[in-house]
Amino acid sequence: MKNFNFSNTPKLYFGEGTFDKIKDIILSYGDRALLITGGSSFEKSIYNRNLLSDLEKSNIKYYKENVKNEPSPKIVDEISQKYRKDNISVVLAVGGGSVMDTGKAVSAMLTKLDSVKEYLEGIGEKQHDGNKIPFIAVPTTSGTGSEATKNAVISEVGSNGFKKSLRHDNFVPNCAVIDPRLTASCPKSVTAASGMDAFSQLIEAYLSCDASPMTDSLALSGLENIKDGLIESYENGENLDARGKVAYASYLSGVVLANAGLGTVHGFASPIGGYFDIPHGVVCGTLIGELIRINIRKLSTDPKKNTVYLEKYTEVGRIFSGKKTLKREAACEALVDEVKRLTEVMKIPKLGRYGITEQDLDKIIEKTGNKNNPVELTKEELKEMLINRL
Repeated sequence: MKNFNFSNTPKLYFGEGTFDKIKDIILSYGDRALLITGGSSFEKSIYNRNLLSDLEKSNIKYYKENVKNEPSPKIVDEISQKYRKDNISVVLAVGGGSVMDTGKAVSAMLTKLDSVKEYLEGIGEKQHDGNKIPFIAVPTTSGTGSEATKNAVISEVGSNGFKKSLRHDNFVPNCAVIDPRLTASCPKSVTAASGMDAFSQLIEAYLSCDASPMTDSLALSGLENIKDGLIESYENGENLDARGKVAYASYLSGVVLANAGLGTVHGFASPIGGYFDIPHGVVCGTLIGELIRINIRKLSTDPKKNTVYLEKYTEVGRIFSGKKTLKREAACEALVDEVKRLTEVMKIPKLGRYGITEQDLDKIIEKTGNKNNPVELTKEELKEMLINRL
């Protein structure tokens, strides 16, 4: 067995009805809460009304902020500056991945006086000491796994744009509350993109060079739940059993990415998300099938050397095909076909819809990382991936 480390995970409340515990969880930290939510979906829900009623009845002083876009340094700085002097006891984020990342970053920056940009990997020159306000994460989508990770992704879109992480071991949420009821109203397009993000995180972590027996077992469990729940969640959003399976898989995707790292698809997501206004889940969902296909093709040129990784792809192919006895080549082909089917059935958009052209590809590839991918890919192979999904 290989040596490995494993990061801490949040205290987890999982299942239908767990959102009803929020008031008591907040009170375990104090009586002054900063609530960060997304657009109008949660705001209009009975869960929001019940939450605010519970907070008022419990004499919990609360402040509210809405975040409608992926968090930028400007958004994080403005919210942090606004509430630094209010003695916030706990930050509660209820929403999708962007809301989770905003809440995580704000909980870290309420303890600082300068900009979050100073602490971003590859951008700033300061190291955060990990001191933060307690943070509760409540996802309303199933995809990023941010409720289980130690980083918040912050982006600035433009010609000099970036998508970078604010990271520290202490930034793992103190508590995650995953209630499938909150995801039932998630639109089809968001269900698809976020679900494919979770899938890409699970399979990239499973195939990562830094994978361990522990992350492997969790990733496989997540992949099995994606296989059983994603299409049903997409086609019948009110099916809470299916929603629960994908929510569980999403959480596991956050746990394994934090401990095994991710591969080339997420290497692409950073520059593409910085240069173009495109949902993160769309980038991952539209490219993951191409990465799997090219990885398998390249690994197969020397199967004896790459047996471990080819066997892993074989195992995932057996899961998604439902055929446990498939041989390696057939299982790998089945996996490529099944991921293509997922992409088509759920209508994952291509990159060109967001203004990306062939003239942009070299700039994207120049900034794309290949860390943790099981095989080194050439610039030509990276370009092939992008061209096939333009």
